[in-house]
Formats: sequence, structure tokens, C-alpha cells
Amino acid sequence: MRSYRLIAPAKINLYLEIIGDASGGLRQRSDGYHELAMILQSIGLADQIDVRSISTDNIRVHCNHPQVPTDKSNLAYRAAELMVRQFPEAFAKYGGVEITMNKQIPVAAGLAGGSTNAAAVLVGIDLLWKLGLTQSELEELGGTLGSDVPFCVAGGTAIATGRGEQLSPLPSLDNIYIILAKYRSLEVSTPWAYKTYRQQFGHSYIRDSDNLAARANAVHSGKIVKAILDKNTREIAQKLHNDLERVVLPAYPQVLQLREVFANQEGVLGTMMSGSGPTVFALFESQQQAEKVKLQVREAILDEDLELFVTRTITHGIQVASSV
Repeated sequence: MRSYRLIAPAKINLYLEIIGDASGGLRQRSDGYHELAMILQSIGLADQIDVRSISTDNIRVHCNHPQVPTDKSNLAYRAAELMVRQFPEAFAKYGGVEITMNKQIPVAAGLAGGSTNAAAVLVGIDLLWKLGLTQSELEELGGTLGSDVPFCVAGGTAIATGRGEQLSPLPSLDNIYIILAKYRSLEVSTPWAYKTYRQQFGHSYIRDSDNLAARANAVHSGKIVKAILDKNTREIAQKLHNDLERVVLPAYPQVLQLREVFANQEGVLGTMMSGSGPTVFALFESQQQAEKVKLQVREAILDEDLELFVTRTITHGIQVASSV
């Protein structure tokens, strides 16, 4: 049976602004999502996903991480189900799939671990079944699964608007070094974060579609985008922004502590929470600086529950590592 091994990178948010909703009033969008303006960035920390043809008509999912479900609640499983529904003739011809996930990305970390796994499954089944889908077609399929899945297919650096599925690529950033910090046992509910933000700051939401579109477009000419176009790492680090910090940091003192510890370390260019958390990241100009600060943070926070990773920005999303 044929199989593909894919590398599925995590992502961080360099910028996250909650603009409002298109449905009027203080409600969310009619589809249940907020209107966002984000800058997304792929990073080297990645999962390994094996997708293999099997002779039965089943979808099987295996994972090395005990917290990751292997049933229909898993986004990678749902990605395979989507391909079965969309391409029944190919499914009838080639049969079911077995998906094996080797997790390196922390679970429930705000790093799009589930989304990038789903993106890898879409790419893997496209190859297994010889569908010949374009990147745009894969991204469109991914958008039906979750907001981050389309970005995870292509990766690199991009502006994301709408609920996150409308992508405008930016020149890719590479070799900006990063420390990621997350407490293993700490999770932040993404629905809770957005709901709480709406309750506290919904009065500031833009109400009408024209102004909503204008604000989303304004991000394209924003200062952080200019810094990315100039590949000015120090300026990028100074322009990091995440609206969700306004609700998560007061409610989760451990996340706030991580941010403060990073901010006080020499060599840190900038630090911020990624997505809805609880992962906090810091940016550096060299791997040597990042490794040094990693040790300093470990000494400052003597907690075995704290995970620290040194990685870097990369220019791509899902990649094929091998095929058999």
C-alpha cells in the first residue's frame, strides 16, 4: 500500500486584531465567527503525519500523544471524512486511509497543531488518490474545517482577514529565532477568550460592512507589514499585537508571568501571547541568543510543567518528507 510522510509546521500570530462582526449589533458574525485581521507565521516546530492507503473502507487515526483523540472529534479525522465525501469515486478506487500522527507541537497551545495536522491529511490524501488538486482548492477545502487550516496548507507569512480564511501572502520571513513557552497542563479555551473579549470590548466593534472591509484593508498598509516587507526583525518585534491578551493575561497569571519574564531578559526583541494562548513566544536575532535566554527562563521559573522550545520562522507550510 502507498503512503506519504508529511511535515506539518505550527504557526504563531504576529498580529491579531478583533475588528468586529458583519451581522450588526453586539453579536458575532452570522456564521459564529469574529471578523479578524491577523498576520500568521509558520515556524519550524512541526508534527510528522503519515497517511497510508489501506484495503478496507475505514479511516483509522493513531497518535503518540495521550491527550489527542483518535475518533471523529479529531480534526485530522474530519479532514479525511471530508475528502471521502468530496471524492467518492477516488475513495471507491483507492480505499480507506490510516493516519499516524507523531506530535511535537504542544496540544491546546494556540499554535494551530490540530489545523496543521488536518492540512497535512488533505495534502496526503490528494497525493494518495492522485486527485491533482491545486493549492487554492486545498485551501478552500481546509476552510470548511477551520479558520487556520487554509493558512497551514501553504504556510510562510500571510495576512489573514475574515474569520482567518481570506489570505494575502507576504514576503516570507526566515531565520528569526523564537522561544515558545507553554505550561503542559494549562489550556485556554478559544471560545471563552473570544466570548469574554466580546463581553468586555464589544462596544468597540465596527458595525457595518463597509467600515469593516476598510479596517481589514488598512492592515495591509500597517506598520508591522512595512517592517515585514523591509525584513526588519527589530521593528517587527516592536509592532507585535494581540487583542486577546486583554482578556487572557488578567485571567491566567501564569501566562502573564511568562510574558513578563521574557520582557525582562536581555536579547529579547519582543514577546507576545500567540492566538488565544496559552503559549507565549519571544523573538531573537540569533539562535545563540535564544538558547541563552531559554536557560535563563528555566532558571527563573523552576516548574517542571513548563515546556520551552527554540525554533525559527520558516517559509513554507505542509511539505512531503517521503513517499513509499
